[in-house]
Amino acid sequence: MLKYDELKEKPREFLSVTSLTDEEFQVLLPTFEKWYDLSAKPKPKPQTRKKQRASGGGRKAKLSDITDKLLFILAYQKTAPLQTWHGLQFGISQGRVNYWVHRLLPVLQKSLSALGMKPARNGEQVGESIEASEGGANLSLDAMERLLQRPVNEEKQRKKYSGKKKTHTDKNLLLVNENTKKVVYLSETVEGKMHDKKLADKSKISYPRNASLTQDTGFQGYQPKAVVVEQPKKSARCGTDGD
Repeated sequence: MLKYDELKEKPREFLSVTSLTDEEFQVLLPTFEKWYDLSAKPKPKPQTRKKQRASGGGRKAKLSDITDKLLFILAYQKTAPLQTWHGLQFGISQGRVNYWVHRLLPVLQKSLSALGMKPARNGEQVGESIEASEGGANLSLDAMERLLQRPVNEEKQRKKYSGKKKTHTDKNLLLVNENTKKVVYLSETVEGKMHDKKLADKSKISYPRNASLTQDTGFQGYQPKAVVVEQPKKSARCGTDGD
């Protein structure tokens, strides 16, 4: 079962699960705790009848510590697992995973916004972003796809089907500052069927002056103005001579 006190002793695994180092986790933690407390429901008024359960009795909470709550929602965001599988990692049921995701996700979003850690969502504003130019405007563009259960509706099946992944997905573009390793832009979510370059064109991303951009062959033909693009060439298919 994943616990913060145990996982923090394994820096490589901690980074893989949360996308943060323990030092970055500790920077986020106070703000997360503040917004969690502000979002808590008011306690019910004391009842006049005598308590039936002794103090300290009852089921023990699996996510009792705020550090475990933050670890839970960061790991969920990073790995996008099935709720049943995520519950197995933290020793709780799928129903409780669903509860905690809806409870903690808004808290995490508010915390990241308060710290200025959320990526831009408007592509036209990226060029003026300090984060995009930090350390030099060396940027990397990629499309990320998340697996989905196969939709029942036939039309949705076609829209969600990704030929690249050979399954049904949702897709976003990520623009990363290669110097700081921070995501500086996150596109809208689209169906997996949409081509990477088409999504890049639709996003209308502006780039800082003297920017360089690394992209893969899925963006073939994408050439923003005044940006130096580095892209590997598609390898020629090997033919057969029929022998």
